[in-house]
Amino acid sequence: MAKPATLAELQQSPWGAPERRRRTVKDEMRENLIRKLEAGTPMFPGVIGYEETALPQLTNVILAKQNFILLGLRGQAKSRILRALADFLDPELPALAGCEINDNPFAPLCRACKLLIAERGDATPIAWIPREARYVEKLATPDVTIADILGDVDPIKAARGGLQLSDELTIHYGLLPRANRGIFALNELPDLAGKIQVGLFNILQEGDIQIKGYPIRLPLDLCVVFTANPEDYTARGKIITPLKDRIGSEVRTHYPLSRDLGMAITAQEAWTARRPGNQVAIPPFIREVVEEIAFQARRDQKVDKRSGVSQRLPIACMEVVMSNAERRALQHREERVVPRPADIYAALPAITGKLELEYEGELRGAEVIAKDLIRAATGQVFRQHADGVDLQAVVDWFNQGGAVKLADAERTEDAAKRLKAVPHLTESVGRLSPGKGVDPALWVSTAEFILEGLYAQQKISRSEERGYHGTPQPERGPVEPEVPDRPRERDPRRKRYMN
Repeated sequence: MAKPATLAELQQSPWGAPERRRRTVKDEMRENLIRKLEAGTPMFPGVIGYEETALPQLTNVILAKQNFILLGLRGQAKSRILRALADFLDPELPALAGCEINDNPFAPLCRACKLLIAERGDATPIAWIPREARYVEKLATPDVTIADILGDVDPIKAARGGLQLSDELTIHYGLLPRANRGIFALNELPDLAGKIQVGLFNILQEGDIQIKGYPIRLPLDLCVVFTANPEDYTARGKIITPLKDRIGSEVRTHYPLSRDLGMAITAQEAWTARRPGNQVAIPPFIREVVEEIAFQARRDQKVDKRSGVSQRLPIACMEVVMSNAERRALQHREERVVPRPADIYAALPAITGKLELEYEGELRGAEVIAKDLIRAATGQVFRQHADGVDLQAVVDWFNQGGAVKLADAERTEDAAKRLKAVPHLTESVGRLSPGKGVDPALWVSTAEFILEGLYAQQKISRSEERGYHGTPQPERGPVEPEVPDRPRERDPRRKRYMN
């Protein structure tokens, strides 16, 4: 069926029904959300970990037809959630052709559209706006001006049209009016200057704006959403109270509540499919250690809690881990790409850049902190995998003078030869990862994980010169002979006993 191209055709179509003419963008989002709920369609595809927390709250907010704000630290999928709101809009929306603010053909706001309808009547042309064009996003920064958000007088328009600067036809509309009949998203709201926040709450509540001192009544049809850091949002002076009062609801986001949820997010976002088929194999403990690094960092006192540890840390770390394993496979012409624990240490640049450190952490250095986090994460994961596996024989061999030095760029065959020289290690690999002994690359990765786990638990040591080696036992000095107590003598001057 052909889409209406003129105002007369639009009036005869389903869009001309009275209920469709009066429908606002929030009504539209509510109706499409109800259809998704009834059909069992996922509300926010690709957003993991909020099924029991933020997503039900967001659903309630949309059903209530409210503006809202997402409060959360960096890397908590706030922008992804905002951009997914466009899925609750219709595929297309009719608007007056050429209008800067997507005017409703049945109730135009701007003077230019009103003059156009008065001139053309039923022959007024209609344009169709896709849903992606109805989502407008802006990052709030201190240099954002009122003209960027609301608009400004354009002297060129006035000169070309022979108009007074006070004429509404000379206005160049900002981002907020251009989002009319759509969604306007503003990231990092507290960074917006106070005078612009005043302009926002005025247009949200009253529908009027002032451009260059000229009052203009502009009741926009908008769904306005914001994001903010909780600390900035609650701090006095960061956001003006009237604007905060006009925001319908605030929804809190959070980091993954479990390692499994974090691994699911990282597996979805990280680029790990470097080769086709089964030429890439990532051991489960590698994924767990990479994810656990973020959990350890969020608990570490040397990492700034106010800044947070973004979920981008394990995503970037996993990609660099895969790159290091891929580089090794390319150098040695190996068919399979299998990451090892050493590849995680090669991903330090992807970790240090994601950490905001406290003063104590700055003194130690980001690289030292990152290595400590890797070691703590490895120890945590190793305890779970090695539960019930007796590794004392391996530890004893190292304590008796054994040592194994490995390099992250070492070929699989050479690394396997070195590791198989450790007595009882082959049996330990079989008990720790049954079924992994057939593939040499997976065997090497598992064996190295055992040694790294023992090092993380301080049962063996590791150094640049010797690699993995035994933990030196504390030396006991010579035993001094016991000295018998001397008889207690009486001090006649002080009238007390002394030695």
